[in-house]
Amino acid sequence: MKKVTFILLFASALMIGCTQESQNSISRSFQNWTGTNGVLDIYSGGKLVMRFIKIDKVSTAYGTSDSEPRPYRYGYGYVDANFNYEKDQAEKKVYFEFSDYSTNYIFYENPK
Repeated sequence: MKKVTFILLFASALMIGCTQESQNSISRSFQNWTGTNGVLDIYSGGKLVMRFIKIDKVSTAYGTSDSEPRPYRYGYGYVDANFNYEKDQAEKKVYFEFSDYSTNYIFYENPK
């Protein structure tokens, strides 16, 4: 029990000393490790037009040669064609990309 307490205190001390961006990065790495049940809704004209479910993470693209962040994000998920938050037999896992500038989207944990 003392060992667990020490580890938690040590981890907390490290987090306090980190910048906000470092804390966010650490948080994302823990989230990616533990997994999530993410949902990505894409809107056009105020209407839901596409939904991806069972997403474990959405990543920012980086340039190969310059390592600069690109203005789009990507991930893998199942197309939820009937918007029921469930993977039906005909719904396949796909790779997707969306623009940070022109795509109206919401990424959240599946409420079911």
